[in-house]
Amino acid sequence: MTALSWAYVIMFYLAMLILFVGVTRKIIQYARTPAPLKIPTTPAPTTKAGVVWRMITEVVLFNSLFKANRWIWIFGWLFHFALLLAFFRHLRYALAPDSIFWPLVNNWLVLNAGKYGAYAMLIGLLGLLARRFLVDRVRYISSPSDYLMLVLILGIAGSGMYMSFISRVDILELREFVLGLFYFAWQPLPSDAVLLTHLSLVLILMVIFPVSKLLHAPGVFFSPTRNQVDNPREQRHLAAWARRLETGTTS
Repeated sequence: MTALSWAYVIMFYLAMLILFVGVTRKIIQYARTPAPLKIPTTPAPTTKAGVVWRMITEVVLFNSLFKANRWIWIFGWLFHFALLLAFFRHLRYALAPDSIFWPLVNNWLVLNAGKYGAYAMLIGLLGLLARRFLVDRVRYISSPSDYLMLVLILGIAGSGMYMSFISRVDILELREFVLGLFYFAWQPLPSDAVLLTHLSLVLILMVIFPVSKLLHAPGVFFSPTRNQVDNPREQRHLAAWARRLETGTTS
């Protein structure tokens, strides 16, 4: 293998370690953060089943965003749905052809939905970026990292579209490289400039993900405004630390 291939092998392992450790650490921090108040956003469900349904509609349909702003909802949902399609399309790089899941990811529907869904991703990202510039109150609270994050993801989407529609790379060689990362049987990486740019941007995204606002992905499940049952009159709400003080225990 070339020095370039070895460099990307090492960088991918480091990036995956940072991503896994960083996200795991934040999830543990979210889970341990006390919620001393009962603060579900009303109208809120009064049963646990209702909370589960509310969370499903929030994650899948962006229900609260739909009610708040339809334009932002369109661009946000387009981007996230296209991202899901891209994820399934890219699974073929991490699965061997003899895998039982291979027919599910390597078929006409998944490949074409992921390929042409890139246009929806591009539209969604451009809409979200334009919102940062054109809406006064959003521009006022936007930091440089908000713009850079969108530009970074645009770079990933744009370079991916370039390889799909204009300059194709050796897919088989790329899949061998990715599979080699999982099986610790390292293979050469195609030395295509656009591919290297695409992978470099993905590596940057993996590294900064645990310290970015993209943590809303796991964080939404720990939001007390979404995951609490609206039953303050029926059941007294106490944070874990308050319950320990009340009962006189320290464990």
